[in-house]
Amino acid sequence: MNSAPFAASVSVVVPAMNEAANLPHVFATLPGWIDEVILVDGNSTDDTVAVARALRPGLRVVTQTRRGKGNALTEGFAAATGDIIVMIDADGSTDGREIAAFVTTLVEGADFAKGSRYAPGGGSDDISPTRSLGNRMLTLITNRLYGTRYTDLCYGYNAFWARHLDALALDCDGFEIETLMNVRAAQAGLVIREVPSHERSRIHGTSNLHAVRDGLRVLRTILRERTRRTDLPVPARQETAAA
Repeated sequence: MNSAPFAASVSVVVPAMNEAANLPHVFATLPGWIDEVILVDGNSTDDTVAVARALRPGLRVVTQTRRGKGNALTEGFAAATGDIIVMIDADGSTDGREIAAFVTTLVEGADFAKGSRYAPGGGSDDISPTRSLGNRMLTLITNRLYGTRYTDLCYGYNAFWARHLDALALDCDGFEIETLMNVRAAQAGLVIREVPSHERSRIHGTSNLHAVRDGLRVLRTILRERTRRTDLPVPARQETAAA
Protein backbone atom coordinates (compact mmCIF):
# COMPACT_ATOMS: atom_id res chain seq x y z
CA MET A 1 0.00 0.00 0.00
CA ASN A 2 1.06 3.56 -0.69
CA SER A 3 1.34 5.07 2.83
CA ALA A 4 2.63 8.54 1.91
CA PRO A 5 2.61 11.21 0.64
CA PHE A 6 0.54 10.74 -2.54
CA ALA A 7 -2.86 9.19 -3.20
CA ALA A 8 -1.72 7.97 -6.62
CA SER A 9 0.17 4.67 -6.80
CA VAL A 10 3.71 4.79 -8.21
CA SER A 11 5.62 2.23 -10.28
CA VAL A 12 9.35 2.62 -10.90
CA VAL A 13 10.80 0.92 -13.98
CA VAL A 14 14.52 0.13 -13.93
CA PRO A 15 16.10 -1.34 -17.10
CA ALA A 16 19.29 -3.21 -16.23
CA MET A 17 21.89 -5.40 -17.87
CA ASN A 18 24.89 -6.51 -15.80
CA GLU A 19 24.36 -3.84 -13.16
CA ALA A 20 24.70 -6.02 -10.03
CA ALA A 21 27.45 -3.79 -8.61
CA ASN A 22 25.36 -0.63 -9.00
CA LEU A 23 21.98 -1.81 -7.73
CA PRO A 24 22.74 -1.54 -3.99
CA HIS A 25 23.34 2.18 -4.42
CA VAL A 26 20.41 2.70 -6.79
CA PHE A 27 17.87 0.88 -4.63
CA ALA A 28 19.10 2.64 -1.49
CA THR A 29 17.94 5.96 -2.97
CA LEU A 30 14.38 4.77 -3.70
CA PRO A 31 11.71 6.19 -1.34
CA GLY A 32 10.01 3.66 0.89
CA TRP A 33 6.53 4.73 -0.22
CA ILE A 34 6.94 3.50 -3.81
CA ASP A 35 4.28 0.91 -4.56
CA GLU A 36 6.10 -1.14 -7.17
CA VAL A 37 9.61 -1.56 -8.55
CA ILE A 38 9.99 -3.37 -11.86
CA LEU A 39 13.46 -4.50 -12.91
CA VAL A 40 13.65 -5.17 -16.65
CA ASP A 41 16.57 -7.55 -17.05
CA GLY A 42 18.36 -7.50 -20.40
CA ASN A 43 19.48 -11.12 -20.02
CA SER A 44 22.30 -10.24 -17.63
CA THR A 45 25.24 -12.58 -17.27
CA ASP A 46 26.09 -11.40 -13.75
CA ASP A 47 24.00 -11.52 -10.55
CA THR A 48 21.79 -8.56 -11.43
CA VAL A 49 18.49 -10.34 -10.80
CA ALA A 50 19.62 -12.14 -7.64
CA VAL A 51 21.06 -8.95 -6.14
CA ALA A 52 17.90 -7.01 -7.01
CA ARG A 53 15.62 -9.60 -5.40
CA ALA A 54 17.74 -9.66 -2.25
CA LEU A 55 17.69 -5.87 -1.99
CA ARG A 56 14.03 -5.36 -2.73
CA PRO A 57 11.51 -7.93 -1.43
CA GLY A 58 8.44 -7.88 -3.64
CA LEU A 59 10.45 -6.77 -6.65
CA ARG A 60 8.91 -7.65 -10.01
CA VAL A 61 11.29 -8.90 -12.68
CA VAL A 62 10.56 -8.71 -16.40
CA THR A 63 12.96 -10.51 -18.73
CA GLN A 64 13.56 -8.47 -21.85
CA THR A 65 12.51 -10.19 -25.08
CA ARG A 66 14.67 -8.12 -27.44
CA ARG A 67 17.65 -5.79 -27.03
CA GLY A 68 18.05 -2.10 -26.34
CA LYS A 69 16.99 0.42 -23.72
CA GLY A 70 13.87 1.40 -25.62
CA ASN A 71 12.60 -2.15 -25.72
CA ALA A 72 13.40 -2.63 -22.03
CA LEU A 73 11.45 0.46 -21.03
CA THR A 74 8.51 -0.37 -23.27
CA GLU A 75 8.21 -3.83 -21.73
CA GLY A 76 8.57 -2.42 -18.23
CA PHE A 77 5.89 0.20 -18.86
CA ALA A 78 3.51 -2.49 -20.15
CA ALA A 79 4.01 -4.49 -16.95
CA ALA A 80 3.54 -1.54 -14.57
CA THR A 81 0.34 -1.38 -12.51
CA GLY A 82 0.77 2.05 -10.86
CA ASP A 83 -1.13 5.22 -11.70
CA ILE A 84 2.22 6.93 -12.24
CA ILE A 85 5.26 5.43 -13.96
CA VAL A 86 8.79 6.68 -13.23
CA MET A 87 11.79 5.61 -15.32
CA ILE A 88 15.28 5.60 -13.81
CA ASP A 89 18.65 4.12 -14.77
CA ALA A 90 20.40 1.23 -13.01
CA ASP A 91 23.92 2.68 -13.23
CA GLY A 92 23.58 5.17 -10.38
CA SER A 93 23.32 8.25 -12.61
CA THR A 94 19.73 9.04 -11.61
CA ASP A 95 18.92 9.74 -7.97
CA GLY A 96 15.81 8.01 -6.66
CA ARG A 97 15.44 10.69 -4.01
CA GLU A 98 14.29 13.02 -6.79
CA ILE A 99 11.25 10.83 -7.52
CA ALA A 100 9.14 12.85 -5.08
CA ALA A 101 9.67 15.99 -7.18
CA PHE A 102 8.57 14.20 -10.34
CA VAL A 103 5.47 12.73 -8.71
CA THR A 104 4.58 16.06 -7.11
CA THR A 105 4.76 17.71 -10.54
CA LEU A 106 2.27 15.17 -11.92
CA VAL A 107 -0.09 15.33 -8.97
CA GLU A 108 -0.13 19.12 -9.28
CA GLY A 109 -1.45 18.92 -12.83
CA ALA A 110 1.19 17.86 -15.34
CA ASP A 111 0.70 14.86 -17.61
CA PHE A 112 4.41 14.32 -18.25
CA ALA A 113 7.26 15.30 -15.91
CA LYS A 114 10.46 15.64 -17.90
CA GLY A 115 13.82 15.63 -16.15
CA SER A 116 16.29 18.32 -17.16
CA ARG A 117 19.94 18.74 -16.30
CA TYR A 118 19.85 22.29 -17.68
CA ALA A 119 16.81 23.65 -15.84
CA PRO A 120 17.64 25.88 -12.85
CA GLY A 121 18.64 23.55 -10.03
CA GLY A 122 19.73 20.74 -12.34
CA GLY A 123 23.21 19.64 -13.36
CA SER A 124 25.47 16.79 -14.41
CA ASP A 125 28.67 15.20 -13.14
CA ASP A 126 28.95 13.04 -16.23
CA ILE A 127 28.08 14.71 -19.52
CA SER A 128 31.06 15.64 -21.70
CA PRO A 129 31.32 18.96 -23.59
CA THR A 130 30.81 17.11 -26.90
CA ARG A 131 27.70 15.31 -25.71
CA SER A 132 26.37 18.49 -24.14
CA LEU A 133 26.79 20.40 -27.40
CA GLY A 134 25.09 17.64 -29.37
CA ASN A 135 22.23 17.51 -26.90
CA ARG A 136 21.72 21.26 -27.07
CA MET A 137 21.67 21.20 -30.88
CA LEU A 138 19.15 18.34 -30.95
CA THR A 139 17.05 20.13 -28.34
CA LEU A 140 17.06 23.31 -30.44
CA ILE A 141 15.96 21.39 -33.55
CA THR A 142 13.14 19.74 -31.61
CA ASN A 143 11.95 23.04 -30.17
CA ARG A 144 11.92 24.64 -33.62
CA LEU A 145 10.04 21.75 -35.25
CA TYR A 146 7.52 21.01 -32.52
CA GLY A 147 7.02 24.33 -30.75
CA THR A 148 8.34 23.01 -27.44
CA ARG A 149 10.54 24.82 -24.93
CA TYR A 150 12.66 21.91 -23.77
CA THR A 151 16.04 22.53 -22.19
CA ASP A 152 17.27 18.91 -22.22
CA LEU A 153 16.08 16.50 -24.89
CA CYS A 154 18.32 13.48 -24.28
CA TYR A 155 17.85 12.63 -20.62
CA GLY A 156 16.34 9.41 -19.33
CA TYR A 157 14.75 10.54 -16.06
CA ASN A 158 11.05 11.06 -16.69
CA ALA A 159 7.67 10.28 -15.14
CA PHE A 160 4.14 10.26 -16.49
CA TRP A 161 0.60 9.15 -15.79
CA ALA A 162 0.17 5.56 -16.98
CA ARG A 163 -3.08 6.49 -18.68
CA HIS A 164 -1.04 8.32 -21.35
CA LEU A 165 0.87 5.23 -22.52
CA ASP A 166 -1.44 4.81 -25.50
CA ALA A 167 -0.82 8.41 -26.58
CA LEU A 168 2.96 7.84 -26.47
CA ALA A 169 2.62 4.64 -28.57
CA LEU A 170 6.27 3.73 -28.01
CA ASP A 171 7.79 1.58 -30.74
CA CYS A 172 11.58 1.90 -30.72
CA ASP A 173 14.31 -0.22 -29.17
CA GLY A 174 17.30 2.08 -28.70
CA PHE A 175 18.55 5.07 -26.73
CA GLU A 176 16.31 7.32 -28.82
CA ILE A 177 13.41 6.25 -26.60
CA GLU A 178 13.66 9.44 -24.49
CA THR A 179 13.47 11.62 -27.59
CA LEU A 180 10.51 9.66 -28.92
CA MET A 181 8.67 10.08 -25.62
CA ASN A 182 9.33 13.81 -25.53
CA VAL A 183 8.24 14.37 -29.12
CA ARG A 184 5.11 12.24 -28.88
CA ALA A 185 4.10 13.80 -25.58
CA ALA A 186 4.22 17.14 -27.38
CA GLN A 187 2.34 15.81 -30.40
CA ALA A 188 -0.39 14.44 -28.13
CA GLY A 189 -0.87 17.80 -26.47
CA LEU A 190 0.08 16.57 -23.01
CA VAL A 191 0.81 19.08 -20.28
CA ILE A 192 4.61 18.85 -19.96
CA ARG A 193 6.65 20.30 -17.13
CA GLU A 194 10.40 20.06 -16.73
CA VAL A 195 11.82 18.98 -13.38
CA PRO A 196 15.39 19.95 -12.45
CA SER A 197 17.56 16.86 -12.00
CA HIS A 198 21.21 16.30 -11.15
CA GLU A 199 22.86 13.50 -13.10
CA ARG A 200 25.57 11.54 -11.30
CA SER A 201 28.42 9.65 -12.88
CA ARG A 202 28.03 5.92 -13.46
CA ILE A 203 29.37 4.12 -10.40
CA HIS A 204 30.66 0.85 -11.88
CA GLY A 205 31.08 -0.45 -15.43
CA THR A 206 30.99 1.33 -18.76
CA SER A 207 28.12 2.89 -20.66
CA ASN A 208 26.73 1.45 -23.88
CA LEU A 209 26.04 4.96 -25.14
CA HIS A 210 27.88 5.97 -28.34
CA ALA A 211 27.57 9.72 -28.86
CA VAL A 212 27.77 9.85 -32.68
CA ARG A 213 25.80 6.69 -33.45
CA ASP A 214 23.07 7.38 -30.92
CA GLY A 215 23.01 11.08 -31.76
CA LEU A 216 22.26 10.24 -35.39
CA ARG A 217 19.49 7.89 -34.29
CA VAL A 218 17.99 10.69 -32.22
CA LEU A 219 18.17 13.10 -35.17
CA ARG A 220 16.47 10.59 -37.46
CA THR A 221 13.74 10.13 -34.87
CA ILE A 222 13.14 13.88 -34.61
CA LEU A 223 12.84 14.25 -38.38
CA ARG A 224 10.83 11.08 -38.92
CA GLU A 225 8.22 12.06 -36.35
CA ARG A 226 7.44 15.21 -38.33
CA THR A 227 5.81 13.04 -40.97
CA ARG A 228 4.00 10.78 -38.52
CA ARG A 229 0.26 11.17 -38.66
CA THR A 230 -1.52 11.58 -35.33
CA ASP A 231 -5.20 11.36 -34.54
CA LEU A 232 -5.13 14.55 -32.48
CA PRO A 233 -2.39 16.90 -33.77
CA VAL A 234 -2.67 19.50 -31.01
CA PRO A 235 0.22 21.55 -29.66
CA ALA A 236 1.87 20.61 -26.37
CA ARG A 237 1.22 22.70 -23.29
CA GLN A 238 4.57 23.09 -21.58
CA GLU A 239 4.95 24.89 -18.31
CA THR A 240 8.14 26.48 -17.04
CA ALA A 241 10.64 24.38 -15.12
CA ALA A 242 10.33 24.13 -11.37
CA ALA A 243 12.80 26.13 -9.33
